[in-house]
Amino acid sequence: MRIDERLIPLVDDGLGNSAYLLDTGDGRALAVDPPRDLRALRAAAGRRGLTVAWAADTHLHADFLSGAVQLAATDGAQILASAAGMRAFDHRGLADGDEVDLGGLTLRALATPGHTDEHLSFLLLDGTAPVGVFTGGSLIVGSAARTDLLGGDRTVQLARAQYASLHRLAALPDATAVWPTHGAGSFCSAPPGTARTSTIAAEKASNPLLAAPDVDAFVTQLVSSLGSYPRYFRWLAETNRRGPAVIDTAQALPQLSTDEVRRLHADGAVIVDVRPVADIAAGHIPGAIAIPLRAQFATWLGWLVAPDTPVVIVRNRGQDPADILWPALNIGFDRLAGELAGGMSAWTGAVSTTRLVRPHEVDAPVLDIRQTSEYGTGHLPGAVHLELGDLPAAAHAAPDGPAVVMCGHGERAMTAATLLERAGRRDLAVLAGGPHDWAAATGRRLQEGS
Repeated sequence: MRIDERLIPLVDDGLGNSAYLLDTGDGRALAVDPPRDLRALRAAAGRRGLTVAWAADTHLHADFLSGAVQLAATDGAQILASAAGMRAFDHRGLADGDEVDLGGLTLRALATPGHTDEHLSFLLLDGTAPVGVFTGGSLIVGSAARTDLLGGDRTVQLARAQYASLHRLAALPDATAVWPTHGAGSFCSAPPGTARTSTIAAEKASNPLLAAPDVDAFVTQLVSSLGSYPRYFRWLAETNRRGPAVIDTAQALPQLSTDEVRRLHADGAVIVDVRPVADIAAGHIPGAIAIPLRAQFATWLGWLVAPDTPVVIVRNRGQDPADILWPALNIGFDRLAGELAGGMSAWTGAVSTTRLVRPHEVDAPVLDIRQTSEYGTGHLPGAVHLELGDLPAAAHAAPDGPAVVMCGHGERAMTAATLLERAGRRDLAVLAGGPHDWAAATGRRLQEGS
């Protein structure tokens, strides 16, 4: 069986990452950068009858909790990670050049700092021939992962290290497959696109960072592309260094009555409404934060809610609690307080509503809460820009008076509207759609740039 038939990419579209499961050919498997949410990995291993014998982490992840400790506890997997990471749990610490026998295949550690200090790439060898390289947050499709996770004072230094790491990887044979962890949709500076894997030859031909004439040009190009990132990135790496808690019980959302929800809310709990936009608009608990359940749910939960804050969920009956619990666990939200039993139909208190407007009905100043890069590609003329991630601390910068809040489709705009409502704002509407829907409905052109 060829290597590409033995390698199973496991893509998390919400976080924009890929984990990998490699069938080593003898009933065992290697997991690379497994998340704490192991549902997809376990299903893939189960279909092939594989036991996960090794769990390799390329770096101390900032955007999700590693599943390596869980795999060690429940499957007996040996954890492979950089010795320089100073992880506080049992693992095989690897340094540059160290090799691991996978039973016919060999995994060689390559020091590739830049995204983090202790970053390793893992080169897979069949005999002496390189087959592919797990590049984590070093070389990714069309770019390299961000270098500002350790603070602004380290960004340039790490970008210079990233330059050396990318060129070290680019020196591998052209046919070597490139298997990155970060991809499109990740806030680790991955560019948009559908490709999740590549080859050394393809990256040398098309990756603009590898075309930079020197290290200074590389640093300028990479650093200038860095946008904002979820605030939970600031503490998750340390949780991964200490080792996430092992999950040894079935996960469930405790059922809460209206009175219990009201009491928890009064004591500082955050109510998170995960229902679709239209349902939230029709009626939600005053003070709730809307984070409609979709692939990006975990990102916005971690960006807008502190992990030590009790969270009460409001959902529709058809929404699977596991699709709420596991994304939350994946970013370190271990103790959700519970959910409103029976959903909104069981709520007996006051209800807030939010007006939805169609693209041709925009009738007030517009607040665009998309990322800066999105805003620059096209926005409604005169729209005020304020990123959703900045809104909890900068609600005062939103336009006074009536406003239409907008994003790309409506989900983030509804989140923003509820945040503004929590800050005391009224007369808000949410655009059901995005800038291109408005342009198509009105025949007017979008404005580009900042």
